[in-house]
Amino acid sequence: MNSQVCRLASQAARSLLSASKQKSRAFSEGRAVASAAAVSFRGKVPSLAPCGRTDSGNASRGWISGALALPAAAYMLQEQEARAAEMERTFIAIKPDGVQRGLIAEIISRFERKGFKLVAIKIVVPSKGFAQKHYYDLKERPFFNGLCNFLSSGPAVAMVWEGEGVIKYGRKLIGATDPQKSEPGTIRGDLAVVVGRNIIHGSDGPETAKDEINLWLKPEELTSYSNNAEKWIYGVN
Repeated sequence: MNSQVCRLASQAARSLLSASKQKSRAFSEGRAVASAAAVSFRGKVPSLAPCGRTDSGNASRGWISGALALPAAAYMLQEQEARAAEMERTFIAIKPDGVQRGLIAEIISRFERKGFKLVAIKIVVPSKGFAQKHYYDLKERPFFNGLCNFLSSGPAVAMVWEGEGVIKYGRKLIGATDPQKSEPGTIRGDLAVVVGRNIIHGSDGPETAKDEINLWLKPEELTSYSNNAEKWIYGVN
């Protein structure tokens, strides 16, 4: 039993030590070690007898690994799973009027200053047919044709942003559809005047975000990476 505990503890310790350089690998190893430990212990506290060699130095190190590494691995597993579950992705498009007015950097900076992470971006000139797919939920509205003509009138910037609550708060950053009703400090409230030229689009919910990301971008155009600022934004190491 002790030899199995030592082996599991050693695996967890190695996973934790390499986490800063290989987070995904540490996460996978931590999951495996924690699961194996749960099966091995079956609710029982393992013996505190020294692992392996019996000299005092090695005994201390072995016991510390067994006592600390497994709980730490389990905690790391829970924390990373919770963080992954909280992260969202949303689709944001800078419309042709925003591109023509030179507002790309201004809009990107507002999302970045908030703490959201840009994981995809490209410039697209949508066709009329593509615009009709994007606005398919408005096809029965009288302004549908005008919307599609406008979106396909020039280049647009397609982006995917990631972060906790990015869908809901992204909409707050954008402001109301009618710039006249948008609060000062929002993108539309500060930078747009009329509803027909409101410079930006943002997904309004998780399902819409998923559909719009799949429509505008290919899977290989999306990236996943760790941002060094995240520990300061979310308070995690």
